[in-house]
Amino acid sequence: MQKSFKNYIFSRHIILATLIFFVCFIFSTYLHTTITKQESLSHSKAISDQIFSSMYQVMKKGWSKEDVELFTNSLKDNFEDSNYEINIYRADIVNELFGKIKEKEKDTTLVDVLNGKQIPLENFDNNIIRRLNPLIATNECKSCHTNANVGDVLGVIEVKQDLNSVFTQSFYQFIAFFIIIIPLFYIIAFISSRYTTRKITQNLDLFNNKVENINSIQDFKEFDSKNIDLYFGEFNKILKNVDFMAERLKNVAVDKELLEFEIKLLDKFIITSDVVKDWKEYICDLLIEINKIMETYTLMTIFRVGEDQFEVDIFWLGMPKENQKELFNNYISKIVKEAEYFEGMTDFTIKHIVADKNRCINKMDENALEYRTKSLFLDSPKIGGIVGIGLQSVFSNDPVRYIVIDSILTTMANLVGSVKAIHKYTQDLEYYAARDPLTDLFNQRVFNDMMAYEIKRAKKHKYSFALMIIDCDNFKLINDNFGHAFGDKFLQTIANILNEEKRPEDIVARYGGDEFTIILPECDENGTLAVANRILKKISNTKLIAPDDSKIGITISIGVCVYPIHSLSQKDMFIIADSMMYQVKEEGKNSIKIPNHMDVSSILKQKQEKSSLLIKAIENDQIEAYFQPIQPLSNDNKLVIHELLMRIHQDDRVVSAYEFIEIAEARGLINTMDLMVIEKAFKKIQESSYEGILFINLSPKSLIMGDFINKVNKLIDKYKIEKEKIVFEITERETVKNFSLLEKFVHTLKSEGYKFAIDDFGSGFSSFHYIKKFPIDYIKIDGDFIININKDEKDKAFVNSIITLAKELEVQTIAEFVENEEIEKVLQKLEVDYAQGYHVGKPSQKFVCFK
Repeated sequence: MQKSFKNYIFSRHIILATLIFFVCFIFSTYLHTTITKQESLSHSKAISDQIFSSMYQVMKKGWSKEDVELFTNSLKDNFEDSNYEINIYRADIVNELFGKIKEKEKDTTLVDVLNGKQIPLENFDNNIIRRLNPLIATNECKSCHTNANVGDVLGVIEVKQDLNSVFTQSFYQFIAFFIIIIPLFYIIAFISSRYTTRKITQNLDLFNNKVENINSIQDFKEFDSKNIDLYFGEFNKILKNVDFMAERLKNVAVDKELLEFEIKLLDKFIITSDVVKDWKEYICDLLIEINKIMETYTLMTIFRVGEDQFEVDIFWLGMPKENQKELFNNYISKIVKEAEYFEGMTDFTIKHIVADKNRCINKMDENALEYRTKSLFLDSPKIGGIVGIGLQSVFSNDPVRYIVIDSILTTMANLVGSVKAIHKYTQDLEYYAARDPLTDLFNQRVFNDMMAYEIKRAKKHKYSFALMIIDCDNFKLINDNFGHAFGDKFLQTIANILNEEKRPEDIVARYGGDEFTIILPECDENGTLAVANRILKKISNTKLIAPDDSKIGITISIGVCVYPIHSLSQKDMFIIADSMMYQVKEEGKNSIKIPNHMDVSSILKQKQEKSSLLIKAIENDQIEAYFQPIQPLSNDNKLVIHELLMRIHQDDRVVSAYEFIEIAEARGLINTMDLMVIEKAFKKIQESSYEGILFINLSPKSLIMGDFINKVNKLIDKYKIEKEKIVFEITERETVKNFSLLEKFVHTLKSEGYKFAIDDFGSGFSSFHYIKKFPIDYIKIDGDFIININKDEKDKAFVNSIITLAKELEVQTIAEFVENEEIEKVLQKLEVDYAQGYHVGKPSQKFVCFK
């Protein structure tokens, strides 16, 4: 650094000296040129005037042509070796009388002067001075020049002086002078730079030595540069700032050993399956690692893992004595009582865990023991607690070690809290993946898996089993009249009765809505009837108190199918039992029905007929497109929207989608039918010049089947449809096992310009999963929450929460099942964007436009 600094100062002086040299050289040259020019101009004027005077005196006496030539040659001889050139020119009026003489060719300036024009008679160009002195005719001149008038120009004396040689000679003289003098500039620059840098470099060497001698935090804390003077205010200001920075760093400096320890420790705070499984062993390892840097006796964790459940663990470095255990037991009891989160609970068990059983803790001064704690509370799931560390106060009071301890506790609190949260979430996920959250029964997915398993088991062991499908009578009416809260209580009551009256080995599930299923392993028709009658009787005798204090009775309809008597297929068993249940409803409800052979044949025949109907409809192009209008609820919104619906025209009858959709999906025909109805809709858009938005209701399965989307894109291109005016509705009618594949397809289509809506939002838990994962543009609120919204405050509150969520996410809302004007007015007050239902408009084969 010293050598570089000296060279830098020296080079700056050299540059300065060189700059001064060139300035002096240029200035001297300029000054010399200017003076020479002025002197030459004066001298040229004097010569010109002298020649003019002499020539005038001679002319007064009268002179011949020979006298003129003699005078001219005399001037040339006199100025032959000088840088002057003298020329005499005669005007035309003189040549007319006395004839021409030999003279140089005249330029335009000379011609102008001879003609009497007023122009500058002196100029300086290309380092040549030129002066023109005209001879003006007077009365005396007219005696000889009879053709001239007074004031006419008789001739011009030209005096030229070439200064190029003078300037060139001066330039080289200056160069020679400065070549001789420039070393003196460099010698002065060298002496000046050395004098300037000597004292600075001495003090910089001193500062450098002090810095080089810092080998530890202690050396750094003893570092002081206040006695160093760099002689320049700017340098000393920098040095002062270095001192200020050093003083501040002394308070935060950490030993390398401590940092390496913390990094090594933090590397352990990575949550893996092993950590979740054996987290206590990891805490023991951490305690041993901490003791390599600071003497630490214990680590403790106190976590609330349930409403009234606490887990308290004290990790000891070595084997503690009984009085030491008691000391920590009392301390933990104290902090639990003081913590509001634990609500003063004292009913918990403390577990003592030893990290190193080969070590004993003999000395532990209670007065010198310092406790450091860190709290963590999670509202969801309701997990929280305190992580603490016990160590000698001499370490705890060290500000640097305190920071390390605090970071360890924070990270450890997050680790233990996360482990416990993951454990709780895992349990909840495992439970709710198989359970219906309202009734706590198995869900549809588990039912399907158990049915498949039971068929395999029954086939292998050659026994019969039964399937029972149970549907609540008049549930929609009860739900609409008394609200969803009462409807939920209604369903929970039925679920509890089913659980109580079934056999221990029977499997009860909530299939969906108000529909339940029971699988009865190793059960024939008689056993099934016995269970069904028991359930039917118990439910019939149950009364519920409605919100208006009236007693509401409960009845159910039960359909039964027995394997292998009625069917060997899982799908056929469900169809048969479901058909029996609907027959009970048609025959008056509140009963049980087991099929006979005629029923089974009729049901399977009906299924076959529906399949044939679908195939025939496809072959004969009987799939038709219907459009149901969706109306803006704001007067400012002029957007036109329709939802595409599928119908089958056959034998002068219009068959709605709900009659064939399940069979179409089961037979794998739904994709073909969807494409047919989409093409017809696109064709109608083109023919009618429809410029609104079209909603297309597709199951997730359709979106991920083969090249379905490629075919839709081809139809888009064929009929010149704008992609941004097509909205795909994602439903939960068909579950998707590969959710990530569906997510990929949706994002791909979104990037192409299509839009997306969630249908029946709020009907299941997947709706919120969809809105989180997918780029949704519209939410269609489930009609069950809309149809009774003008009567049920809970429905209104639920819809309001959906609207609030949608606004936060900048998603537009559509209310389904808008059946009357009262509902529409409520939705307008809630600021729902659109309405759909029979009050707005029924499905038709034409587009409806609102004014």
